[in-house]
Amino acid sequence: MSITLIGPAQIPSLGFGTFQLEQDTLADMVAAALSEGFRHIDTAQAYENEEQVGEGLRRSDVRRDDLFLTTKILPEHFSPEAFIAAADASLKRLGTDYVDLLLLHWPSKEVPIADTIDALNTLIAAGKVRHGGVSNFTMAMVDQAQSALNTPLAANQIELHPLIDQTRMIAHLASKGIAVEAYSPLAQGKVMENATLRDIAAAHNVGPAQIALAWILTRPLSIALPRTANKNRLAGNLRATEIMLSAEEVARIDALGTAEGRLVSPETLAPEWD
Repeated sequence: MSITLIGPAQIPSLGFGTFQLEQDTLADMVAAALSEGFRHIDTAQAYENEEQVGEGLRRSDVRRDDLFLTTKILPEHFSPEAFIAAADASLKRLGTDYVDLLLLHWPSKEVPIADTIDALNTLIAAGKVRHGGVSNFTMAMVDQAQSALNTPLAANQIELHPLIDQTRMIAHLASKGIAVEAYSPLAQGKVMENATLRDIAAAHNVGPAQIALAWILTRPLSIALPRTANKNRLAGNLRATEIMLSAEEVARIDALGTAEGRLVSPETLAPEWD
């Protein structure tokens, strides 16, 4: 296993995502992921599972300072006072004094980015948040957030898998030294059906899911956040860090991505995508 630490925030390159996992089994899954070797756990207020994530952390014997914990806040809490209150509520539910990364989950259509980032600056200065970042932001929005944040912007968490073309966003973030965090890295299971990925997987004696993760990790400043409800798949996901794809294989996977490959674009939250 060769998980690397990415960017100024030193984010583990492979994390355990918790979106849509059953709440009654989530604490066990978080503890199992940490036992297997994950050191990066990703959650959000919108997932309504922060308490279960916190319970999973307490069930593990991994020290808090050896763990990278991320949560996210929705735009309905982006006014400065509401943002700080929402962050405090997350800390309470998670049972921790700080989070390693706090993300603005989606861009607000009402509150200026600088106003919310100012509140994020306050949280970082208070030690409640170690690093700040964004999620689902366009390139222009990323630049606004970076300009307003007093510390380096740690990441933009975006939908990224072999079936969506995010080339321009990835290049823009790389030019700014900002990490790319890939959510839905398995395209909600669609990578399992793709003939190209299945062919490359067979050559490496692994599954298409591991190839999709390995492809994300070939790029500099890239982090993948797979989720699974099956403890038996945790080790396989971690082994993706050891797969060495050839330049020809990477090019074949690159060619799969299209603008039509986007799966996540809620009407009330999504910006005008780049």
